[in-house]
Amino acid sequence: MSDSETPAGPETPATAGDGLDKALLTTLFTQSAVGLVVLDPQLRLVHANSLVEGAETREYMGRRFTEAVRLDDPVGAEQLMKRVLAGEGPVREYLVRGRLRRIPGDRQFLTSFYRLGGPGGPDTPALGLVVAFFDVTERERARAREAALAAVRDAVGGSLDVAATCRAFADALTPGFADLAVVEVVDDVLRGSEPPVGPMRPGTPLRRAASGRCDAVRDAGEGGRGSRRRSDGTTRHLPVRTPYALAAADLRGRLVRLGPDTPWLGTDPDGARAVAETGAHSLIVVPLTLRGGVLGMVSLYRCGAAEPFDEDDVSLAVAAASRAALGIDNARRYEREHVIASTVQRRLLPQAERQQAAVDTAHVLLPGRDSGCWFDAIALSGARTALVVGGVAGEGLQSAIAMGQLRTVIQALAGLDLEPEEVLARLKDTADRLAHERVSLPPADGLHDEPLSAGCVYGVYDPFTRTCTVARAGHPAPLIVGPDGRAVPLDVPEGPGLFSADSALFAPASVTLEEGSLLAFFTADLLSGDRAAERITQTLARPGRSLQQLGDDIVYALPDDTRAAGAALLLARTGTVCDHRVATWDLADEDTTPATARVLVRDRLQGWGLDEDTVDATELIVSELVTNAVRYGTPPLRLRLLLDSTLTCEVHDGSTAAPHLRHARTVDEGGRGLFIVSRLASHWGARHGPDGKVLWTEQELPDGPEAPVG
Repeated sequence: MSDSETPAGPETPATAGDGLDKALLTTLFTQSAVGLVVLDPQLRLVHANSLVEGAETREYMGRRFTEAVRLDDPVGAEQLMKRVLAGEGPVREYLVRGRLRRIPGDRQFLTSFYRLGGPGGPDTPALGLVVAFFDVTERERARAREAALAAVRDAVGGSLDVAATCRAFADALTPGFADLAVVEVVDDVLRGSEPPVGPMRPGTPLRRAASGRCDAVRDAGEGGRGSRRRSDGTTRHLPVRTPYALAAADLRGRLVRLGPDTPWLGTDPDGARAVAETGAHSLIVVPLTLRGGVLGMVSLYRCGAAEPFDEDDVSLAVAAASRAALGIDNARRYEREHVIASTVQRRLLPQAERQQAAVDTAHVLLPGRDSGCWFDAIALSGARTALVVGGVAGEGLQSAIAMGQLRTVIQALAGLDLEPEEVLARLKDTADRLAHERVSLPPADGLHDEPLSAGCVYGVYDPFTRTCTVARAGHPAPLIVGPDGRAVPLDVPEGPGLFSADSALFAPASVTLEEGSLLAFFTADLLSGDRAAERITQTLARPGRSLQQLGDDIVYALPDDTRAAGAALLLARTGTVCDHRVATWDLADEDTTPATARVLVRDRLQGWGLDEDTVDATELIVSELVTNAVRYGTPPLRLRLLLDSTLTCEVHDGSTAAPHLRHARTVDEGGRGLFIVSRLASHWGARHGPDGKVLWTEQELPDGPEAPVG
């Protein structure tokens, strides 16, 4: 070895460190799975690793970072990077949306920003930034799909209304999963009918039940001139040779690309117009099917700059549609039962207003979930009127059936001329038997563990005494509005509910009313909400309104939830019987009294202008009733005739013994009086009071013009 040669010595630490740094940088920028970009202090691109760099990227070297990587929020990203340059600390795992020049489509990146400090430490100006980002597009898409499906699970199924279920479904998918969602349901299914089985037949009408759209699509649809975009509630038939018709035929979801040259849009002008207005470029069509039945169809669109759908999105749409179909079918079944229950309820209620002798009535029945409320205005003997409102708690057909049973019983009891408290006591006996029958059902029957609950208020108005006697069973007391407009609730002790285990007695309350007073009977649902009673009272006190107008005004003031539940309202304005239509005589307790009564009756009926057949029949009826009172009753005796739509005869005596109809044998000399009466009169009966009893009859008058009154 010559003296001029210098032996190679070991590398210094500084030299070795520089080599490691270069090797580390080379490895990171060539082999890292994370995208790396180096920016200068002006945020210009100076270096990028292999995941970012390409032919187009090299063209952007020296330009600002936001020009090379197109971000959805470039201003926000630059502000964030400037704060890092200023020494406020690094930013890690910041999720941004953007597009790389060399990778088409929208991407999502988990991005971190690090400051490249100068050689003098943190106080010296920064040399630039290192941006590290990881493409999490597929992960975020999977999360978005999971979130969309979870939103559908949470939103769908909470309502038993078909339209509300469809709206919840459309809202759950937009804008997170689709820019535009359209839910169409077979028209008959919306009305509760069974869905058609198998592929949907051509020409089946579909009604748009709901739609959801993002803000950009909404603005585009509303801003387009001449737009005839279909709105919710409209119907259509699926155009042939379109993805909609194909999905309805094979019951399979499909992914469709949309564009100006899409061939099938020529057969669907409305669809082509909607695509042009919204900028839709991707479509998923999925039929709503359940157990082989077709309930409708879901159409999902992505528009503008949104990522097109892919096959994974179709799988999610199919799963979401299955969930929606189950919710729609449950709502349909409820709707069907509700329609049946409402129909039964309507058929069991009075079909027409029947004119009463001295009371004007009007009613309002609000359909809703509660199908067990009812009302009645029942004509009783002696020009009296029974006013009834009640309700069976619960929804569905069984509530309507129970309501019909109770209403039938109370009508039969009303015909017996019982006092209100007696009517409710016997009605509760019937309710107890119905409850026992339900408990006796097999345990597997759904009604076995479903308790019954009902209330009722029953009042009788007598126009001759102007008194109204009321009893109630677990039901709100009626309101009384005097002619002066002052409204007060009637103070009636509340009796036990009809199906309750309480065995307390019913206590009536009587009130004397001025002519023209207003009685309001209503179900408890009308009292829901704040200041409900005050609101009803103020409405009823309005002067110059007809009964029907007052009832409508009460409905207008109701909270929305009351209308959904359903309610019944019965209004009655009291009056008296016209003096010229009533004739009353006090009779002596003598054997000649029947003959005297016949003369009085004939003279009065002829003065009223009734036909001779009616006069003869009435004369015979009165003769038999008065004879019965003279023989078996006690003084005082009183005879009253009442001319209205029917002719009523009443004979009062002081005895409480009730007569009995019996069929006399051929050899019997008596016992035919009440039998003759029953043959001549349309209706007859006896009612009892504190001062004796009244035997009464009603006769139908011949058809024709109203009889003149003398």
